[in-house]
Amino acid sequence: MSFQDLLPGWPVIAGLLSVALALVASGHAILNKSDHRATVGWVGVIWLAPVLGSLLYLLFGINRIRRRASSLREPLNRVQGESDLGAYSPEALESFVPEALQSLSRLSSQVALQPLLGGNAVSALVDGDKAYPAMLAAIEGAQHSIGLSTYIFNRDRVGRRFVDALARAVNRGVEVRVLVDAVGLRYSLPTIEGLLRRERIPFARFMPPRWPWTLPFVNLRNHRKLLVVDGTKGFVGGMNIAEGNCVAENPAHPVRDLHFRVEGPLVSELQAVFVEDWQFSSGESLSGPDWFPAPETPGAVLGRVIADGPDERYDTIRQVMLGAVSLARFHIRIKTPYFLPDKSLADSLITAALRGVIVDVIVPEQNNLPFVDWAMQAQIAPLLRRGVRISRAPGVFDHSKLMTVDGQWAFVGSANWDPRSLSLNFECNLECYDAWTTSELERFFDHRLWTARSIEAQALQTLPWLKRLRNGLARLLTPYM
Repeated sequence: MSFQDLLPGWPVIAGLLSVALALVASGHAILNKSDHRATVGWVGVIWLAPVLGSLLYLLFGINRIRRRASSLREPLNRVQGESDLGAYSPEALESFVPEALQSLSRLSSQVALQPLLGGNAVSALVDGDKAYPAMLAAIEGAQHSIGLSTYIFNRDRVGRRFVDALARAVNRGVEVRVLVDAVGLRYSLPTIEGLLRRERIPFARFMPPRWPWTLPFVNLRNHRKLLVVDGTKGFVGGMNIAEGNCVAENPAHPVRDLHFRVEGPLVSELQAVFVEDWQFSSGESLSGPDWFPAPETPGAVLGRVIADGPDERYDTIRQVMLGAVSLARFHIRIKTPYFLPDKSLADSLITAALRGVIVDVIVPEQNNLPFVDWAMQAQIAPLLRRGVRISRAPGVFDHSKLMTVDGQWAFVGSANWDPRSLSLNFECNLECYDAWTTSELERFFDHRLWTARSIEAQALQTLPWLKRLRNGLARLLTPYM
């Protein structure tokens, strides 16, 4: 007896199941997608590729996850609220924001769910040659707690240095927690897990694959890079843990990057972001003075931590970027390895340029992800024609990220100017309302701009048609880059 004899109506049943699956998937897209273009695209894929389209949507189209972030933050805020900051309270500090940027501060306050804080010290650390020694020194001096979160933690010379330092801290009785993204962890094989486990360093993976329960969220990654030591010393930026960042040591694949050392009340906010991610990943709640000591005020920087992700904090960084661009009067500087702004961001930059604002963007000459560069080439001509200046920095791949406005506001951290960072990844940035910090970053930017080569719209239009076709096809994948 054949299979057809057992199930004579199987083609009809399969067809009905395919239609039902497509109806459910397309209905989910229509009800949950805020971008109508993404909705139309996904509905088309779902119906034009039966079953396969629905599976692709399940894998890559669902980009929100509920982490009960607001309920997790409540006990953290109570811990921080035990300290009396007096004149440094968020309400009192609003009056110290430059008048031209006060509406931006109000916007950030509404969307970030984290307060404006003063009395901080913020310093830039260029490349792993400067950042790693400072981070390792902080770990070696830890007395109470260490929280480390990273996207990539390679099992190489630099990775082993960090493991050794963390192991010594564990042996001293320091409370250590290490959080690594489950996808970023596998940039190095074998992974660093074996060393962490051997040294009895408590660690967790962010959203490891547990089929089929995590299938809808496989595309959502923790891209944050945070190190908080004793609740008083913080590090945040775009730098992973990999020997390629030690440019002065001539690694096989050098990567330039920018990281930041932070001291002051902002460190408690960085800690709150780490603790929330740790609790989500491990189920363990971290609190008390070892993790949240009374904050000190060692500097004069006014700033705010801004966390972003496909959860309750969705679209936060993008909204702050839009607000900053809309308020710019003189100069906007943007440095990013991946420049794929969506239509609203692109239009805001064009509008700023047409208002007479000088808009400078630096991207790498050589990108580690060629298809991202191809997609960029396919979509930046309208910006170039309307006055946005985009330049390529020569030399090794530069992963640095920063944005400044009018010499008074700086925005740094892990987020890139691409849909993956602004829609799919969990990111952490820092905004600073401080002329001195901003001027230091602008000098860094201008030094790189001095040797950069401008991209001309005419040159993009005269590329061979095969390259333009390649770039156009890459652009179709922009929502997932």
